[in-house]
Amino acid sequence: MVKSASSPISIYALGGLGEVGKNMYCLETDESILIIDSGVRFPGTDYPGVDYIIPDFSHLKNNRSKIRALLITHGHEDHIGSIPFLVQSVKIPVIYAPRLAAAMIRQKLEDFKVTTSVNIIEYDENTILDIDAFHVTFFRVTHSIPDSFGICIDTNEGRIVTTGDFKVDLTPIGRDIDLGTMARLGTEGVDLVLSDSTNAESEGYTPSEKNVLASIQEIFDNASGRLIVATFASNISRIQQIVSVANDRNKKVCILGRSMENAVQISRNFGYIHIKDDCLIQPEELKQYKPYETVLLCTGSQGESMSALSRIANGENKDVKIIPGDTVIFSSSAIPGNGVLIDKVVNTLTRSGASVITNSILSDIHSSGHPGKQELRLVLKLLKPRYFMPVHGEYRMLKTHAELAATVGVPYENTFICDNGDVLELKNHKVTRGYSVEHGNTYIDGSDINGLAETVINDRKVLTEEGMLSIAIAIDPKTNELIVPPVLSSKGLMFSTKTKDMNECRDLVEKKVRELLSRKTNFSELKSEMKYVASEYIYRKTHRSPMVIPIIMSKNDD
Repeated sequence: MVKSASSPISIYALGGLGEVGKNMYCLETDESILIIDSGVRFPGTDYPGVDYIIPDFSHLKNNRSKIRALLITHGHEDHIGSIPFLVQSVKIPVIYAPRLAAAMIRQKLEDFKVTTSVNIIEYDENTILDIDAFHVTFFRVTHSIPDSFGICIDTNEGRIVTTGDFKVDLTPIGRDIDLGTMARLGTEGVDLVLSDSTNAESEGYTPSEKNVLASIQEIFDNASGRLIVATFASNISRIQQIVSVANDRNKKVCILGRSMENAVQISRNFGYIHIKDDCLIQPEELKQYKPYETVLLCTGSQGESMSALSRIANGENKDVKIIPGDTVIFSSSAIPGNGVLIDKVVNTLTRSGASVITNSILSDIHSSGHPGKQELRLVLKLLKPRYFMPVHGEYRMLKTHAELAATVGVPYENTFICDNGDVLELKNHKVTRGYSVEHGNTYIDGSDINGLAETVINDRKVLTEEGMLSIAIAIDPKTNELIVPPVLSSKGLMFSTKTKDMNECRDLVEKKVRELLSRKTNFSELKSEMKYVASEYIYRKTHRSPMVIPIIMSKNDD
């Protein structure tokens, strides 16, 4: 029984809008908050040294007493990846997750050595939850990982449906999408739909996962040497197809990469991946077989620097080296921003003598898990929402999805293209724009839950793009005199500290320091002026703005 809500239902995202990844959506009343998903975004080359980008949890911390539950739609990293950081930041009373996602979350908490007690309860399509003002039911969808669900949330103010990640795959690897439940919900009445926008720019239908099978079989049959296949560890359907084809051709399968090992083991335990024990071998056993008798299944399809494939390409894996005749398959599409990383790995593999196959019109080795325009139209036709909020995508994807909704009966004025933090309010079956909540990014380096400050990220970008100059001086605070001339040290600049230009820079800094020491000054002023003089000179000479680090040493220092 749903409790009466004395306030509008606020709907907002702390991640997932204007970006692909970091999904976190919230429903809030005066008394409670229901969270849907808690994901990460992988940083690509724009954020040096950053392992994950996760939502800023400040709003949740400030309203921690209202948090009632976290609902998980499926087990992909962009939907569960930030859970270890979330549960250490605020108390999550309970996490409701599908069976496979629940197992992956437990493994993730163990990997991150999370000691916080976490209550994880599994759900399926028959589960019904009453959580304060929210009556929650679930329906199955097809995606690139088993146990994927959409969620229907009924309140006294209206009905909200989120599709989760999905595609309308009529010949899936696994369970069918529950179009019947979607149609029933639409007939009963849906006030607001939140729907996946990742492939909203692609006309037609996303090809079935089974379409990939023929391409995989052809590649296996034509490869004369060893096969190395890189894909997402969480793409369970793809992994099952690869191991099935390998088994049919009497090839041994070697799993590389911790996340791939965990995903395969969990999926085998639950019956989502079928492969006999004698078909699996360890990396150190590879030398016992001829190259054409083996298939390596590994992480690294996005060019991640620490992934199994990158380590193989760079010669850092003690058991696996690229040899001429190897065929490397990238069975995934590039996440926006990762193209440079992937190209780097492809070039390194090719230089080592491997033949590299990526997804193209000539080699259909990947099928997206997200819906094309016709599938989006179909789902909107079934759900028949009064109001629509496109989610899970960059701005242009959200806009395209909104325009598409208008062509199938959702008035454009009833469609809301939101940014993270923007709030919609559902009251008496009507949706309007509301206030904004605190939001942003938290940059994770290692396992520190506090993340890096934006200033640290900016400093890293400056160091990467502009270089660094340090200026050290020694003074006698008693006499207010410069003991030795400034010592300059540079990294990544266009000229070294031994050039004429750098000598001129040193002379200008020394002149300014002596001028300041001739009167009353302080360390703060000295550092500021040293930084200004050097920065101005270097920009005038090079049009670059390196990080300038002034260092002042006192004669009385130890």
